[in-house]
Amino acid sequence: MKIIINLDVMLAKRKMSSTELAEKIGITKANLSILKNNKAKAIRFSTLEAICDALDCQPGDILEYRR
Repeated sequence: MKIIINLDVMLAKRKMSSTELAEKIGITKANLSILKNNKAKAIRFSTLEAICDALDCQPGDILEYRR
């Protein structure tokens, strides 16, 4: 089982760059890259909330569970 982060999909749908999102939510491009590339071990709810606010989406649009 694995949690997949579909951040790149939402960025493409919103026509937003990673750099722009990182600036909007107040995290470094490096940390956003870790999330985007499914290398993160955890995500803070405050970060998830900021991403959802910036991309106008729901957590389920970003997070996916696979067996």
